[in-house]
Amino acid sequence: MDFPCFHCNTETKLDVKIDVSFFACPSCGTLYSKNENNDFTYRDRFKKEIYNNAFSVGQKAEFKNETYAIIGLLIKRFDAVTRWAEYVLQNDKGEFLYLSESSGNFILLEQIEFEKKVGNHPLEIDYLDKTFERYDYTYPKLDYASGYFDYNILNKIELIEYINPPYIVSFEKFGQEQTAFYGKHISRGAIKSAFKTSAIPSKSEIGMVQPFLFDVRKLVIIFCSFAILILLTHWFLNKDRREQEVLNTSIPFESYTTKEFVSPSFELKGSSAPLQISVYSNVNNSWANVQVALVNEKTNEEVYASKDIEYYHGNTDGESWSEGSTSENFNICGVAEGKYHLSITPSKAPEDLSNSSLVISATWNKPSWRNIFMTFIFMTVFIVVIYYLSRYFEEKRWGNY
Repeated sequence: MDFPCFHCNTETKLDVKIDVSFFACPSCGTLYSKNENNDFTYRDRFKKEIYNNAFSVGQKAEFKNETYAIIGLLIKRFDAVTRWAEYVLQNDKGEFLYLSESSGNFILLEQIEFEKKVGNHPLEIDYLDKTFERYDYTYPKLDYASGYFDYNILNKIELIEYINPPYIVSFEKFGQEQTAFYGKHISRGAIKSAFKTSAIPSKSEIGMVQPFLFDVRKLVIIFCSFAILILLTHWFLNKDRREQEVLNTSIPFESYTTKEFVSPSFELKGSSAPLQISVYSNVNNSWANVQVALVNEKTNEEVYASKDIEYYHGNTDGESWSEGSTSENFNICGVAEGKYHLSITPSKAPEDLSNSSLVISATWNKPSWRNIFMTFIFMTVFIVVIYYLSRYFEEKRWGNY
């Protein structure tokens, strides 16, 4: 349809498949309506609006593998600061889509049949096996229009909105007439892709049906499934495991001042587990040290660990004190099955003549539950944090209107 504006002499050309009854010039904002003789006459003039990088009439986008053109744009408000844009889109088949944008958040809608009347504003409605909560009902005012319309855009309507993020059911009521729309939040990336542009309205608030980053219920189910899988795997891999002591001996310091103590070879079978090493030495206001190398006899790979044993005590200003211990424990973690031996280098304070030996034992344990518990703790903390973030997100959503 070609429409020459009588005010600014701008001709708007757009292929529309509707019976146009209202036209608003995209250039100057002059509004025309069709009279009883099917002639378009002057009706009003809108002040030209610069709205948040809005799309323009005639601009095309691809949705659902179809190309749609914007045939109409409405900018509405219901208070001094809350404003939004509504776009009417139509494809070559004459099918409609409706795109709503508010504070940089987008909802793509389609008109639906909804028999139940909502003029009494029920708190909840059901649609497509989903329950929607009443979000708001308002009486918006029209600030600006542009393009072609097949209905009276000046009618004072009541807008009633029900949400179940990311879905929405929206109603426009004019008298006894009710028009229903069903829509879903659409991401900013999808809008950029559809319109093939990066120039889209900037985002400033949480959207009416913007989904939270995580679905908390699904996240709990996934984490619980992982927890059960971890427990079953741990049980299956270790149900036949027994602790295996691979070394328990006393090493005299004087015999190994210039050489290492080499343990007999031992073979480990099963999944990886920590090698727990316990050491004792009769230190008294002194120290001792042990250096341990776990040697894989097949690959010659070595894993080193070192531990100090210190014990000091005394009396200061009439008060006894002590620090340290004569024994220590440490782990070499994740020791896989294979054939190994230990190379041990003991040492002590040269002035300590009363301490003659170091007792050392090594046990290949059942796999530690520590990592499993830490994983469970992390998942629990993560879920709790996400839950409270989602609560905050919802409070911000409902607080915006």
